Amino acid sequence: MGDLQHYYDIVVTLSKKDFKLRYRNSVLGFLWSLLNPLAYMVILTAVFGYLLRSGISNFASWVLLALLVWRFFSVGTSQSLYAIVGNPSFITKVRLPSFLIVLSANVASLLGAALEFVALFPVLIILGVRVTFLAVLLPVIIIMEFALIFGVSLSLAALNTRYRDFNQIWEITLQLGFFLSPIVYDASLIPVRYRFLYFLNPMTRLIDAIRDIFLFGIPPFATDYAIIIGASGLLLLVGGGIFHLLERRFAEEL
Repeated sequence: MGDLQHYYDIVVTLSKKDFKLRYRNSVLGFLWSLLNPLAYMVILTAVFGYLLRSGISNFASWVLLALLVWRFFSVGTSQSLYAIVGNPSFITKVRLPSFLIVLSANVASLLGAALEFVALFPVLIILGVRVTFLAVLLPVIIIMEFALIFGVSLSLAALNTRYRDFNQIWEITLQLGFFLSPIVYDASLIPVRYRFLYFLNPMTRLIDAIRDIFLFGIPPFATDYAIIIGASGLLLLVGGGIFHLLERRFAEEL
């Protein structure tokens, strides 16, 4: 129990430090986290909702919910790229399990995502979203996404320590992932023969789950939970394996 409490204290301390550092020299600070999805919502609504006439009812709230889910994944995984390379002293001077550094970066992103959801709730209500008792499922969806992010982050943090240009690869991957997820279009546009593979994408399931809760007033389907949990478990196993394989050389790489 002593070690667990010690590790818990370390994660809390590092997460607070990481969260504060992200907005330390910014004039607007955390407000940028709110302005970013709002700006994207306005742009995407103008382009897809009006100019291209997507035909989706309440497109602004439809896309904003997806953006909040996607932003959590994008920011969480991107920040993890620098979890190890940005904290060399914790690897070379402090006897600390390396994965806790990655976990701390993800917890800071979790805190930011939770605050974004809370702060933007009034905007969603203004846009016509009805908040029902199903909103209690939101923390469940966020925690499942956190597990997914942590699995990916373990791989990214380790690989970027060994190959410093891996951040460029991940940036391109995120751009591709944005358009492979139903953020600006309805999944019904996907050709039938590809839908099975498309719906194996856990981000598709996370976005659909959030929209079901807030736009359609129905709980997420069991298959949504199954695919998200299954993908998270697989990525945690793969990420943990890659991290364990590469961490023995972290000190040499830094």
